[in-house]
Amino acid sequence: MRRFLPLLLLCALPALADTPAGLQPLPVPPAPPPGYEPDSALEPQVTITKRGEDKIEEYRMHGKLYMMKVTPLHGVPYYLIDEKGTGNFVRQGEVSPSILVPMWLLKSF
Repeated sequence: MRRFLPLLLLCALPALADTPAGLQPLPVPPAPPPGYEPDSALEPQVTITKRGEDKIEEYRMHGKLYMMKVTPLHGVPYYLIDEKGTGNFVRQGEVSPSILVPMWLLKSF
């Protein structure tokens, strides 16, 4: 434990250092222009339903269903995504299948 005490102190030194002089606070962001209203058509409509013990969140844009998030009672949530807009949903977990991991054969016996 005594070996790690100097290392811990060295790691804590930057946190204990004084802030540099001459810093100024950020300016207040400007107000939106007159007559500006956010476009609610750009935000997806989310509908949450329960099917059995699963919670399903349906995401729609302009009335068209493009994604569903399924959260089972026990387990990891997964997504069903309509990638091409054809109505065929593909299951995707945490990693997108469009991300291909390189797999080269290095040696064979």
